[in-house]
Amino acid sequence: MSKRAIILAGGKGTRLRPYTVVLPKPLMPIGEFPILEVIVKQLSAAGFTRITMAVNHQAELIQAFFMDGAKWGTSIDYSLEDVPLGTMGPLKLISDLPENFLVMNGDILTDIDYADFYNSHVQKGEIFTISSYVREQLIDYGVLNTDKGRLLSLREKPRMDYEVSMGIYMMSKCALDFIPSGAAYGFDHLMHDLVAAEKRVAVRKFDGYWLDIGRPDDYMAAIDIFEKSRDTFLLG
Repeated sequence: MSKRAIILAGGKGTRLRPYTVVLPKPLMPIGEFPILEVIVKQLSAAGFTRITMAVNHQAELIQAFFMDGAKWGTSIDYSLEDVPLGTMGPLKLISDLPENFLVMNGDILTDIDYADFYNSHVQKGEIFTISSYVREQLIDYGVLNTDKGRLLSLREKPRMDYEVSMGIYMMSKCALDFIPSGAAYGFDHLMHDLVAAEKRVAVRKFDGYWLDIGRPDDYMAAIDIFEKSRDTFLLG
């Protein structure tokens, strides 16, 4: 089965400044590779024969680096936003999307099995599937539980678990009907609209490694884990 992936690579990476003043976030290096090259290598190894990069900010640098994708054994083309369209809005610019396709952010370090994620969505006939991850958050303060100015209890620097979106999705083409043309429209908008329309949104929890490099601390952590475990991320 031919597999298609859309990589969202148009953001400015403002949270990662000053690193992203010179390079777009997807070209930030993880070891000797840009993070986006790691993703392309993984997708190619997982059987994705065509990748479309939705680009905007510093698009020419991304296009110059990846060209037609032949170096990585896949076909790469580009969809250019004239104005920022959010995370889901760029999909309306792509006229030849197949019945099922992968959509993901271009700044993710993970060892997810992309082929398995794709196949599970197709086999189950879902309209939209979110890959989720349980992330532990340390609160650096004493958290007070109060009532009318009186302390009831105290939790000192608690750790809390949150199930978060990994920025990796499978979509069926019919989900595009909910996305307006020519307007900024995000993942959150689409989720609210699908739920309001009583459409099932599947969530598939992943328990491997995942990190979004959008913040400086996470970027440095990704560099460290990649150097220690690169075979985990580059099996192909």
